[in-house]
Amino acid sequence: RLPEPQKTSEAPLSWFRGVYLPPALHPLNKTFIKGGEWQDIDSAQEKRRAFLQDFCKKYNSRKKLQTHLVHLVSRIYVEDRHKVLYCEVPKAGCSNWKRVLMVLSGLAASANNISHDDVHYGRHLRKLDSYDLKGIYTRLNMYTKFIFVRDPMERLVSAFRDKFEHPNSYYHPVFGKAIIKKYRHDADEEALKTGSGVKFKEFIQYLLDSHRPVGMDIHWEQVSKLCYPCLINYDFIGKFETLKEDANYFLQLVGAPANLKFPKFKDRHSSDERTSAEVVRQYLKELSKEERQLTYDFYYLDYLMFNYTSP
Repeated sequence: RLPEPQKTSEAPLSWFRGVYLPPALHPLNKTFIKGGEWQDIDSAQEKRRAFLQDFCKKYNSRKKLQTHLVHLVSRIYVEDRHKVLYCEVPKAGCSNWKRVLMVLSGLAASANNISHDDVHYGRHLRKLDSYDLKGIYTRLNMYTKFIFVRDPMERLVSAFRDKFEHPNSYYHPVFGKAIIKKYRHDADEEALKTGSGVKFKEFIQYLLDSHRPVGMDIHWEQVSKLCYPCLINYDFIGKFETLKEDANYFLQLVGAPANLKFPKFKDRHSSDERTSAEVVRQYLKELSKEERQLTYDFYYLDYLMFNYTSP
């Protein structure tokens, strides 16, 4: 709940200046960068920032100005020591980024010793929407804001494999049961009872249904609705496809300890093959041509914003 507005000569809408209409690109602070080894990564970074900025100027609509500030920042994590804001995009390295933020903030000595449950359920990290409006506004304007994204289809298939192809005490009973009940016409009693065994085609039917039996989830929500890249001016745009290089360059940019490197390990289901373009192709074979097109349309903005090639 937001605090009552303070009595001030400024109108409440003054808190929204600079958030809805991103300013011109600010140069990244490269004070901490040593040596020329990062030149290619830096060049790619500048191109991504410019591309997104141009896209937003071209496609951003005035109606989005009604979106509430607190909702805009609900997925953003705060690390005050190094003055960084991280917008969480699930299935794009977010677990390891939270580990890194815990190390940066002094909550852990090493990213390698933090468990999955501690990362996601420990509540060690603070989100931007937990601050008052002045705290939100100040950090948005003063801190380095970063985001890591991933090819939308790879991210979608990765989420499906993680949540539906392995035992899960939340996604099976909550999402699985509802999906099987609505989209599997010959469902047996066991499947209806447990929600296990959801097929990829059934999952896509749920995703594309305007009358979904259960709501959306952050693991397959569009990045455009998680992080609002045209309303919040991100200073750094990393990609899962170049995760290691981008992450370690970013850590140098913000003055992280020299011994802190982005973790290499796979957070869960480490024996599974990583979700690659080839793995995605196998899953897409289960869909009709129309379903494939509609799924692409669902993530259309994410493809455009981050310059991914359509499948």
